[in-house]
Amino acid sequence: MKKIKNLIANYPFLKFLVNRYVLVLLFFIVWMLFFDNYSYLEHRVLDKEIEEIEDNIQYYKTEIKKDSANIKHLKNDDRVEKYAREKYYMKRENEDIYIIEFEGEKKAEPEKTTSNN
Repeated sequence: MKKIKNLIANYPFLKFLVNRYVLVLLFFIVWMLFFDNYSYLEHRVLDKEIEEIEDNIQYYKTEIKKDSANIKHLKNDDRVEKYAREKYYMKRENEDIYIIEFEGEKKAEPEKTTSNN
């Protein structure tokens, strides 16, 4: 007890920290920042997840708009044929297709689809 009184006498700002209200307030702040279920650290993690999900929402909305535009364009039979020829390398009967690839270009592979027919 003497050591504490000597410390308080030597350092006057400690007198303020020994006050029970200040101690309770400090305990409360530490508890809320680190140990509580709704701590500040937990909120930071959740906020980062929310930001990522909102970014995903924006990405998928733009993709939906692009796909909707493509669907509108593919309502025309000529465009469907052109798309099938370019994307899936489809051809008409008695027709040959030659695929020319240049060095340094990414090789375009047709998408594989499965059908129940």
